[in-house]
Amino acid sequence: VTLAANFVFITFLFPGKPQRVEVSYTLFKQQVVLDNVAEISSRADTIQGSFRSPVPYPPDAEKAAQVSDFSTVQPAFADPGLESLLNEHAVVINAKPVDEVRSPLTTLLFSFGPTLLLIGGFIWLSRRAAGSAGGGIFGLGKSRAKRYDQTAPGDNKATFDDVAGIDEAKAELVEIVDFLKDPRSYTRLGGTAPKGVLLVGAPGTGKTLLARAVAGEAAVPFFSMGASEFVEMIVGVGASRVRDLFRQAQAAAPAIIFIDELDAIGRSRGGAVYSGGNSEQEQTLNQILTEMDGFSTQGGVIVLAATNRPEVLDPALLRPGRFDRRIAIQAPDTVGREAILRVHTRSVPLNPEVDLHDLAASTSGLVGADLKNLVNEAALLAAHRGMDAVRQMDFMDALEKIVLGPARPLILSAEERQRVAYHEGGHALLGLLMPEADPVHRVTIVPHGMALGVTYQRPTDDRHNYDEQYLRSRVVGAMGGRAAEEVVFGSRTTGAENDMQQATSIVRQMVTRWGMSEKIGPVALAPEGNPLLGGGEAYFGTSRPYSESTATLIDAEVARIL
Repeated sequence: VTLAANFVFITFLFPGKPQRVEVSYTLFKQQVVLDNVAEISSRADTIQGSFRSPVPYPPDAEKAAQVSDFSTVQPAFADPGLESLLNEHAVVINAKPVDEVRSPLTTLLFSFGPTLLLIGGFIWLSRRAAGSAGGGIFGLGKSRAKRYDQTAPGDNKATFDDVAGIDEAKAELVEIVDFLKDPRSYTRLGGTAPKGVLLVGAPGTGKTLLARAVAGEAAVPFFSMGASEFVEMIVGVGASRVRDLFRQAQAAAPAIIFIDELDAIGRSRGGAVYSGGNSEQEQTLNQILTEMDGFSTQGGVIVLAATNRPEVLDPALLRPGRFDRRIAIQAPDTVGREAILRVHTRSVPLNPEVDLHDLAASTSGLVGADLKNLVNEAALLAAHRGMDAVRQMDFMDALEKIVLGPARPLILSAEERQRVAYHEGGHALLGLLMPEADPVHRVTIVPHGMALGVTYQRPTDDRHNYDEQYLRSRVVGAMGGRAAEEVVFGSRTTGAENDMQQATSIVRQMVTRWGMSEKIGPVALAPEGNPLLGGGEAYFGTSRPYSESTATLIDAEVARIL
């Protein structure tokens, strides 16, 4: 497009010679003999020139065109006396084609015109993208934080009334809200408000919602940005965006800066460099450290950040003067889950039979995001069934869909159904007989998710500490399906794969993490895991802090208990 525009521009402003007409070599020689050829130029076997008087061409045509500028090709077998013939008839022979003679301005435009047009088009496209990309290529260093003005009627305002089940965390943040409303009441005795508050919790516990609720209660601007949005391919862009974000917040003070998933840029420095992105991440982190250490909370700007991996954060982030407070957001208990369900069902018509307390007791382990999804699934299910209100049965079916997976219309043979029935019967029987096991809630041989059948054991209350007998009961229950198949059919199938994985995982943690093996003893041999993400990590290579003989003993103990 640029080259075409440049060609049109040159053509109209600086028109060159008219387009030459291809004529026959015979006509050319005839016109030379008739002294009608004024001048020619030649390159290889191509001859270009102009006639003194226009010549009709083609000669035999009724409406022949009048040709003044011509071009022809000299045949390879032509006579070598062409030069003598041209000299005899006073034809001017040029050293180079006439078309190549250009003015200096034309030459300049042909040389630099495309480049100038490319630069102009690039600037134009960059300015067009300014609105959506933070100023285009010249705005890479601009912050892309979303600003929520809680005082504006169009913004989705959140308050502490929208947050339930995490009362301890809310109580910690009340002081932050009071400071943003009236900073002088806290600074009159020489104290300063915390510069940063780090929210630590498992995914879905409501960290982002709690941060927005703080801004909503204080009625101040809320700048929200994911940590990964700071980092780009170009080194230095992240640091520039950090500076711009803090500059915007200080201009709008009192305000809140919220950085989600802080671990994306807050990882400890000094590790192995695997790519150029590591340098950009460290520069961005250094700029955050500088900004948080340099600005004063007297202006009313507080930084909130959320993460579910606090163990990887750089120690400089967590020291006093940066993130002064660290608030742990735990998964809600039964009372908290009931409060969360009441928040999410405010706009949902419920049948009078719905018991939210019983539903909360049935959802042990679920966090706020899970409960919101549960209410939404129950409402969709009730609407699909043509109901005017959501019933308790809709909630329980939605819960089973979330926990067990959606039912699959898989056709099983009679033999497979019988084997699955005995397999699930083994799980259910041992779940009923083991004294410490969770009560059996439902058994089905309808395929759900990846399983051909499911035995769902629902705890009656929240457990925060597991004794050895309970863990052994879970292992026994998990192996019950395989045992039933062996008793009834005398053979084994692949249906117990997931059961063995769960049982092996529990037993290995009993041996290596919780010291429940007499031969190993109370020694922690498992790597440190992240409890917020639900599990530990494995040792790789030679980083294992125990010998091969200990590893052999661990494997033997796991096999023995299983």
